Amino acid sequence: MTETTASAARRPGEQALAALGLGAPALDPADASPHTFPGGGRWRTEVPSVEGPEALSVVLKESSRLDVPIHRISQGSGVWMLTDAEITEMVEATAERDIELCLFTGPRGTWDIGGSTRTDSKGAGLRARGHDAVAGCVEDAVRATELGVKCLLVADEGVLWTLHRARTAGIIPADTTLKVSALIGPVNPAAYAVYENLGGDSINVPSDLTLDQLTEIRRVSGAPMDMYIEAPDDLGGYVRMYEVAELIRRGAPLYLKFGLSKAPGIYPYGHHMRDLTLSTAKERVRRGRLALDLLARHGADGDMAPLGSRLPGALKRFETPA
Repeated sequence: MTETTASAARRPGEQALAALGLGAPALDPADASPHTFPGGGRWRTEVPSVEGPEALSVVLKESSRLDVPIHRISQGSGVWMLTDAEITEMVEATAERDIELCLFTGPRGTWDIGGSTRTDSKGAGLRARGHDAVAGCVEDAVRATELGVKCLLVADEGVLWTLHRARTAGIIPADTTLKVSALIGPVNPAAYAVYENLGGDSINVPSDLTLDQLTEIRRVSGAPMDMYIEAPDDLGGYVRMYEVAELIRRGAPLYLKFGLSKAPGIYPYGHHMRDLTLSTAKERVRRGRLALDLLARHGADGDMAPLGSRLPGALKRFETPA
């Protein structure tokens, strides 16, 4: 969305409120992000929590029915919760539609024997506890990329740096993209810049960041940002549909993530949760349609990145050791 487009877009309720003498202040051009995705476009779409081939089939069918363009599909349970055949099926199905598939890596603190994650403070959260947990994440990364997965979801800074070094060294393909989980997402510009330098190609931020805080981040980094337009309950349950146009204006290049509030958690997925997983997968696509309809109604649906685009462009990195 260029500044010209943003200026021409209709803000929610603007005409009616202006007629009542309640118009909002004019948008400040200085707040707009100057960044775009490589190849053009300021926003991409993502459907998260697609936990296996069957859920993926539901998402692809529903996206065709509702005409919801999808750039990326991500999974939350982890590479280790899928068989080779299931991963291969997902790789082939997304490749047919030129959609990026992103799978979560390895063991996480919330699922191991560490007691601190079950305290009120949540301890170390999803981070990889100890050498063995890091090793499990690397094992997942190597296995997934050998099966054709091109994007890996990471919830630990050490794992992120290790996988960045691995792709630099040719252990995993150089064009593998690394996505930082919302569960460790940075909440200030300095932290965001650190995640970029550690190897993050796409960085989730918590969905409760203010518009001004997004602008602060964009003043120090152009790394693609991921944000739940509707967040799961365990991430706050925030619904920011009416802010989508302004989120793009402030946060571009931005992945619009279509999550779902008021829905039970499904990680780690198994067939005992099949009906819930399929029904929520379908509804996430519908939520995407609602967000895209809002953008269209307000004349702010321009500048979507081309479908099939996935790379983040040139980013800043810490120097890797020899």
